Amino acid sequence: MRAIFKSKPLLEEAQALQLITLFGWAVEHFDVDFFLAHTRIVEPTVKDFPDQVSSVEQMAQTVFNRVRDYAGMQNWPVTLLAPQQMPMQQAFPQFSLTGGLRGEQVCVSEPPAMPIAMSYNPNQINQPQDMVASLAGTLAMILIHRVGKLPPGGEAHLPVAADVLAIYMGFGVMLSNSAYHFRGGCGSCYNAYANRQAALSEAETIFVHALVCYFKPEYNGAKHLKPHLRSLYKKAQKQLKGIIKSSPDPVLLALEERSRVALPG
Repeated sequence: MRAIFKSKPLLEEAQALQLITLFGWAVEHFDVDFFLAHTRIVEPTVKDFPDQVSSVEQMAQTVFNRVRDYAGMQNWPVTLLAPQQMPMQQAFPQFSLTGGLRGEQVCVSEPPAMPIAMSYNPNQINQPQDMVASLAGTLAMILIHRVGKLPPGGEAHLPVAADVLAIYMGFGVMLSNSAYHFRGGCGSCYNAYANRQAALSEAETIFVHALVCYFKPEYNGAKHLKPHLRSLYKKAQKQLKGIIKSSPDPVLLALEERSRVALPG
């Protein structure tokens, strides 16, 4: 009888293992030392985004600056342009970094002729979490292009990999809260152009966010999630613990060991 009432896991096992594999790819190629020592779970609070703004352009620039710095890309040759200023096409520039991949110590030793241009969606002025998630996803894609390591599954999986990498960089709350948008209600309450295009489902995003928070126990990963997502987060935590206990992934085990060493005391 107990099997009848056993709770269903958040994801199918194959889905969960695929996301763990993508997380392992992020750990391997995108500066795990920065992840362990400096990555924070970015939250939609005045503490993390204290800036006062008076225009769409100023909001976009200040949010971009915060997201870029939290991602550890503050010294990268990346600039934010208004949508009407974006070039029709741009080739990914050649440049050299010294001092690692992410963090304050990184320097551009051979700068490109032109910085990498990225833009924003002005419709997201009233949906700042969508803006944060969108900018984080773009920075993740820039990182992938710079490092040149395709995710498991190849180029077709780049959008999913970029979402996973953005969550790995600490933006899981924002990506989770903007992964799904209710389309009902009055016409004035819904603006499809303001919503970001999520590559991961709501449950998949929550699962990866819970996986990142597993290695960041000082954060309450559910605190700033939308109310209906908190139960999904608990299911993700339970499923993760079961996976790690029953069939531990070598990358997760190695990362767990390193995270223990990195903890003070």
